[in-house]
Amino acid sequence: MKSNYMNTAQLKELMTAPPMTAAQHAEVMRKRIAQRRMLEEAKELKKADNDHHMRR
Repeated sequence: MKSNYMNTAQLKELMTAPPMTAAQHAEVMRKRIAQRRMLEEAKELKKADNDHHMRR
């Protein structure tokens, strides 16, 4: 699982950075969803492949 504590930004940098625009947030969320879907699909394919080999 990905750790949320791997960000090396300093607290001051985080607190003084301008907030994300709605468009930026939407893009970040689209990327996260796409990555999660790819991971889920890969897991499903692997499981289906394992199931197929077990039936032989």
